Amino acid sequence: MTSETAAQFIEVGGGDAMRRIAVQARRGDSPGLFWLGGFKSDMAGTKALALDSWAAERGLACVRFDYSGHGTSGGEFTDGTIGRWLEESLAVFDAFCEGPQVVIGSSMGGWMALLLAREIARRASSRATLTGLVLIAPAPDFTEELMWKTFSPEARHAIETDGVWLRPSDYGDPYPITRELIEEGRNHLLLDRSISTGCPVRILQGAQDLDVPWRHALTLTERLPSDDVVLTMIQDGDHRLSRPQDIARILAAVAEFF
Repeated sequence: MTSETAAQFIEVGGGDAMRRIAVQARRGDSPGLFWLGGFKSDMAGTKALALDSWAAERGLACVRFDYSGHGTSGGEFTDGTIGRWLEESLAVFDAFCEGPQVVIGSSMGGWMALLLAREIARRASSRATLTGLVLIAPAPDFTEELMWKTFSPEARHAIETDGVWLRPSDYGDPYPITRELIEEGRNHLLLDRSISTGCPVRILQGAQDLDVPWRHALTLTERLPSDDVVLTMIQDGDHRLSRPQDIARILAAVAEFF
């Protein structure tokens, strides 16, 4: 069965901050799946398409989208911040999700999923609720813990004086890391306190992950003391976790909520 549905667009923000967000929303039964991608990734990646196909085969709803500055959405990547992308995540969730949802977040999407859960918990009511979170190499607080604290003095100097530093990447062109990304990210840090999601959490982490070290996943589990949390360590897994055996593990984790 095809994994593609017709793209839709919604506008998020106002004035000069308005951006056009691309969404792929499959109608179906619940619990539905809600995909949150990673930093510099898009909704047409291997994991996102596998989840959409899995949902299609079972007649389940599935929503994917691109953050601004990513994929087919509007906006510039260099304007992106954690708060800006969280605003878009909430807008898409509110516009396209109804009933219980399983939220799957990859890398930065794992941080987004935790922030989304916190925002939903603060509401008196919502037409969509959380059944579970599946976090793949989750990277909460990455702008501070995995970027700023690990950057060389030269990189920090470039960010502070020029407002941007081009970080080399194993996945293509260098990533522009802006001062606003780093500074605004400090408004959304989670790992300095206990985190309550209000639903079970499944975490999949590659032990060979060079981008989000496995110890980061352990730190996260220590901050989730009151929830039903299972951490699966994939000994030979890297950051992408997109091999067939990795996809199978991800789908098995999602299937636990059905």
